[in-house]
Amino acid sequence: MTVVKKKIPLRKCSGCGEMKPKRELVRVVKSPEVKDENGEVIANSEISLDLTGKKSGRGAYVCRSTDCLMLARKARRFERAFSCKIPDSVYDAMEKELTAGGQ
Repeated sequence: MTVVKKKIPLRKCSGCGEMKPKRELVRVVKSPEVKDENGEVIANSEISLDLTGKKSGRGAYVCRSTDCLMLARKARRFERAFSCKIPDSVYDAMEKELTAGGQ
């Protein structure tokens, strides 16, 4: 009888650039735009931390440290990953959420 090793999914941190197990990282998600039946945008997409890993949308990963979040912010890695401009208030909210709930 052979023992089957379960494959551990790896993701790259947007801050430090290290490959780490997915469970050690926090997902930053850009939610999809909500459109009505005519195709007009009702609600714009929103960028937030996904501590559960269950939110729908485009995702990028970062370590659970504020240092990596600041490195990703400085290098504009999330803006590149999501193809949009991210205001400072969103980064500030993510930093607060990471220090409060992520640790």
